[in-house]
Amino acid sequence: MTETLTDTKEALKDRAQSAMSAEFGDTGWTTRQKLALTCRTLFDAGHDSGLAGQITARADDPGTYFTQRLGLGFDEITEDNLLLVDEDLQVLDGSGMANPANRFHSWIYRARPDVQCIVHTHPFHVAALSMLEVPLVVSQMDLAPLYGDCAFLSDWPGVPVGNEEGRIISAALGDKKAILLAHHGHVVAAASIEEACSLAVLIERAAALQLAAMAAGTIVALPERLAREAHDWTLTPRRSQANFAYYARRALRSHPDVINR
Repeated sequence: MTETLTDTKEALKDRAQSAMSAEFGDTGWTTRQKLALTCRTLFDAGHDSGLAGQITARADDPGTYFTQRLGLGFDEITEDNLLLVDEDLQVLDGSGMANPANRFHSWIYRARPDVQCIVHTHPFHVAALSMLEVPLVVSQMDLAPLYGDCAFLSDWPGVPVGNEEGRIISAALGDKKAILLAHHGHVVAAASIEEACSLAVLIERAAALQLAAMAAGTIVALPERLAREAHDWTLTPRRSQANFAYYARRALRSHPDVINR
């Protein structure tokens, strides 16, 4: 005998959230391991553009974070070759140097205590959309985590190696989870590495869908109430953990060298 066919939508959502809380949790991977797995996931998802782009995650000590070594592609990152740096990009642990363009990450971390991980890449469709100087449009259910949560910087500030670019990008990002940078790429500023990985994968898919839809006709906006409901339903820590666990399993099958097991 069924027990749920007369339940309200809100009751069913609450039931599902409780089940997900019990079913999904932290994988036990270290910050370094999660960061390395994210690099391989994003490489496989089309975020490769040579040595462009950076990824960072807060470390234990205030004002420090992990990042990749300049000169290595995302497909070469392992938990062992990540760097620990301070806000001035001085290397505290590891060999090599950090990307000078990481400077704007320090500005975002200072402005946003809630942010634990930042991803900045130039994937093909995001870069193509950025050339049109139009914001990201979320008009499909799968993209709901980005609804109302992706800012837009219409003025290209140039190569982001100065403090000026740090101020501009962090101000334009505001309290959003992501930002599309005109003539450049995107930035995801997330509450966890798992969330950052999921949103970075998603923003490239969103850009690809938008370009395809724009070529076919006029994009129709989602009803705001339902879109906000979908955003809140899909952008939860447990769902990000489940997404990341899947991406990590896939990355480990393709790149068994990424972490020490």
